[in-house]
Amino acid sequence: MEYIRIIDSKDYVEQKVQIKGWVANKRSSGKIAFLQLRDGSAYFQGVALKSQLGEALFDAITHLNQETAVEVVGTIQEDGRSKFGYEIHIEDLKVLGDSVDYPITPKAHGTDFLMDHRHLWLRSSKQHAIMQIRNEIIHATFEFFYERGFVKIDAPILTGVAGENTTDLFEVDYFGDNAYLGQTGQLYAEAGAMAFGKVFTYGPTFRAEKSKTRRHLTEFWMIEPEIAFCDHEDSLKLQEEYVAYLIQHVLDHCDYALDVLGRDREVLKRYTQLPFPRITYDEAIEMLQKADFDVEWGADFGSPEETYIAEHFEKPVFIMNYPKAIKAFYMKDHPDRDDVVLCADLIAPEGYGEIIGGSERETDYDILREKIINFGLNPDDYDWYLDLRRYGSVPHSGFGLGLDRFVTWVTGNKHIRESIPFPRLLNRLYP
Repeated sequence: MEYIRIIDSKDYVEQKVQIKGWVANKRSSGKIAFLQLRDGSAYFQGVALKSQLGEALFDAITHLNQETAVEVVGTIQEDGRSKFGYEIHIEDLKVLGDSVDYPITPKAHGTDFLMDHRHLWLRSSKQHAIMQIRNEIIHATFEFFYERGFVKIDAPILTGVAGENTTDLFEVDYFGDNAYLGQTGQLYAEAGAMAFGKVFTYGPTFRAEKSKTRRHLTEFWMIEPEIAFCDHEDSLKLQEEYVAYLIQHVLDHCDYALDVLGRDREVLKRYTQLPFPRITYDEAIEMLQKADFDVEWGADFGSPEETYIAEHFEKPVFIMNYPKAIKAFYMKDHPDRDDVVLCADLIAPEGYGEIIGGSERETDYDILREKIINFGLNPDDYDWYLDLRRYGSVPHSGFGLGLDRFVTWVTGNKHIRESIPFPRLLNRLYP
């Protein structure tokens, strides 16, 4: 008799198997009991008949507590009434670990209660489905870049300088010196690109931003590729290929999770069709002003502005060439203008906002040093970064994709806090 996972039930129809998992829910009548079983791979139904199991075992099954760990032996049957399509007809059951007074019952609970019990809420079918899709996106990310000859490098979490700006740094004591939790791995990825040609980082980043919006976390995960001998146009093509690749992977490998979430596959399929539309920052400002938004040239866009722009397109849209004053110091100036830089933000449809930010990087030592000073930073702190322009500087570009916001968009969630296993928010550090 083989031990299997629920997700593989389709390969064992009419076979006797063993499954180990937890009782998510149950209901029963006098002669039949139905258990909702989960094992980390999927959920399905276990059917227990009193006439086959005998009174003692059947009675024990009907008194199982929610989240009791069990070992079940039974035969897999097709079940056309369920989305999953299969169930197990129980022949024997053994309790492996009891559960008493499990706090998250099938009734409705408030968000704060669920977040306080996040370590248990992850077991629910919706949260489980979101994490499965997150896992697939991470897997597809590594596959996408490895297929294209990228090398993964690891950027440090503790740094001595700001990667973006100085206003939202988490400062820590580093043996008597000041250090900061990394805002981005990008500067270190640039060093990697000069060594390996094509690299990507994947890791946590931190922003001490006092924001309570549904799009923001204080700790989030970023994927940041950096490519030598790559201009801005080549980077834009790679970005849209990457996004389409991730979504196609979800469509191909996350059928069960998409069913649980009720996510419209036809909508997601639209996002795999390339190329993505492009508009300039100037054009975006014109669109907003015509719609009576109170926004002037030079302002950054917030959620209402990004959402309005995205509503005009059925696919993600690039907004290109932002004013240099509102973008990071390392971005290359536009060749034909001195007020904008060669950059783009990729805005997701459905009100999810920016999912990628990228640019071509400044390659000239003197220009970059002057920009660092103009941003109020100490160039001595960036001496190692300036070295990349001293020794064989080449055109290079890169971008960062916020994993958590991307997962929120693909899964159709309303709030980013459900896209990460243990979210860190302005007022939440537990669990």
